[in-house]
Amino acid sequence: MRICFIGDSFVNGTGDPECLGWAGRICTAARKQGYDLTYYNLGIRRETSADILARWQGEVFRRLPSEYEGRIVLSFGVNDTTIENDKIRVELADSIANTRQILTTAKQLFPILMVSPLPIADCEQNSRSAKLSARLAEVCHQLDVPYLDAFPAMLASIVWMNEVAANDGAHPSAAGYSELAGLVQSWPGWLSWFD
Repeated sequence: MRICFIGDSFVNGTGDPECLGWAGRICTAARKQGYDLTYYNLGIRRETSADILARWQGEVFRRLPSEYEGRIVLSFGVNDTTIENDKIRVELADSIANTRQILTTAKQLFPILMVSPLPIADCEQNSRSAKLSARLAEVCHQLDVPYLDAFPAMLASIVWMNEVAANDGAHPSAAGYSELAGLVQSWPGWLSWFD
């Protein structure tokens, strides 16, 4: 099995001194359980849904040739909700349209999963991200794509929020990513790939 994790700095694991993030941790755990998988981290800092829409296919096709069992995990959205130059980087309707286009195409090619945007140390942006997450959940439901809304759990996580505040205001350190990894590892969507 070859798995591409596509998204932003949270997929990249930015802030983790162990350079694993949540994606590296769940793949390490799967390998320790005896599963033969290759892990590709395609997380890029500051990328929005528009950026990911523009690049994901070219990157995935190089890594998931048809003779292998390819899978995709997507996670993005926080950068869409960021205010820059007094305006939101990607309007909500555009975020939804970008996501729908990515998922519709990807679903025809590979099994896919999606993990929600994540909270940071900015209450106003968290409100926008939570609204986006709810809409992304609707899109995933409509397209029959498993969606993990990790936002509320991470917002309630003292470890995640304390590390975000102590770090750069956006990214946790190792313990925060470990908490998120635990959430993903126990998610039926992820577990269904390893039955």
